[in-house]
Amino acid sequence: MTEETTARPATRRGPYAKSAQRRAEIVASATAVFAARGYRGGSLREIAKQLGMSLTSVVHHFPSKSALLVAVLENADSASGDSFESDSREKGVNYAVMRYVRRNLERQEMLRLLALMAAEASAPDHPAHEWFRDRYERVVTLLTTAVRRDQDEGRISNRRHPELIAAALVAMWDGLQLQWLIDPRRDLMAGISAGLQDLLGDPSVGSRYP
Repeated sequence: MTEETTARPATRRGPYAKSAQRRAEIVASATAVFAARGYRGGSLREIAKQLGMSLTSVVHHFPSKSALLVAVLENADSASGDSFESDSREKGVNYAVMRYVRRNLERQEMLRLLALMAAEASAPDHPAHEWFRDRYERVVTLLTTAVRRDQDEGRISNRRHPELIAAALVAMWDGLQLQWLIDPRRDLMAGISAGLQDLLGDPSVGSRYP
């Protein structure tokens, strides 16, 4: 009885672990395909071929191309929002942004995929349109809260409406990041730091790298 009871969980865990690994492999392959060809140019058949799988096997894990795209985007956007919230609360929005940007320097291909998909998804009929709309709303809301907190605590001197500052910060961040993706010789950290100094209005911001 004891041996049978202890053996069962391992038997149940096996298929789940294998399925999770297979899903991760499909997401990784789809990331490469969508990054190279865009969403409309990539296909489930090409993704299956890269993995030596049948199209039916891919569809078993992701019933549609749009479902796979969302999984790819979620994976690419998985850099920790929780740590941003913690960093901004403890040390301010400037520190939190700079630390986030530093981590992103190691995720160039993922950032390229997000930039490519964001441009494609500006079309209202694109399957990722709502995902990106919700993502931008979520990011601006997160930054608005951080900016308002810094204003209340006297960490920054710009007293404009925090949501306007947050939206401008996102635009500046995305723009400089895109320039860096096109030309990695650009100093992304220095550019973001200078932009933060202009937006937040604190003359000491530029010197505080995390």
